[in-house]
Amino acid sequence: MATSEVVALVKRLEPRFLEGLPPAALASIIAAATRRQFLAHSVIMHEGYPADHLFLMLSGRARGFCMTTRGEKVHVLWFPPGEVFGGATFLSKPLDYLTSTEAVIKSTALMWDRATIRSLAAQYPRLVENALLIAYDYFVAYRALHIAATYQTARQRLAQVLGNLANGMGERVTEGVALDVRNEELANEANITIFTTSRLLSEWQRKGILTKRRGKVVLRSPENLMSSEA
Repeated sequence: MATSEVVALVKRLEPRFLEGLPPAALASIIAAATRRQFLAHSVIMHEGYPADHLFLMLSGRARGFCMTTRGEKVHVLWFPPGEVFGGATFLSKPLDYLTSTEAVIKSTALMWDRATIRSLAAQYPRLVENALLIAYDYFVAYRALHIAATYQTARQRLAQVLGNLANGMGERVTEGVALDVRNEELANEANITIFTTSRLLSEWQRKGILTKRRGKVVLRSPENLMSSEA
């Protein structure tokens, strides 16, 4: 894929990381990146390893995760096309990645090494501002999750997780919005048991709010789900 084609694709994705940049700057930043493909379930970056690359998803989908001391995988964040990860690469102090990230399906991403992205950030300060805004959004999301875990019911938390996923990585289909997500992943995000997750999904399916298939949920109306469980 030629640089001009990648630029056109990035413009369609409208990534927050590249907001507010003039066309010439956008082309220069993209030209400085390396385009990488990742097979499904391959690990793109590893928790605890030096943060030496920044990634921007072009296609596919990735998922951040951490490992517990007992070797259990805890999922953290989804990265659909247009999202970036590996932001610690920006910082002057060398740090390690806080999480690992794996490709959920076959994916493509732009990749900048540490020296390159720091040089670009010095040349285009808007990149730093955009990165800070993304970090702020992560904090807002963490705060919402913390409040939900403290005050919301299991039903409300699961509805909120489904609504957030529909907005962030949902695929519009004839029946509604499709999510490639397993019960275990939903339970982890909502901080509820798999049994409760299965029970609530079955209840909402009986009511016609969603359709549950193997590894996939189709929300007929995410807005109705959120409002009915608020």
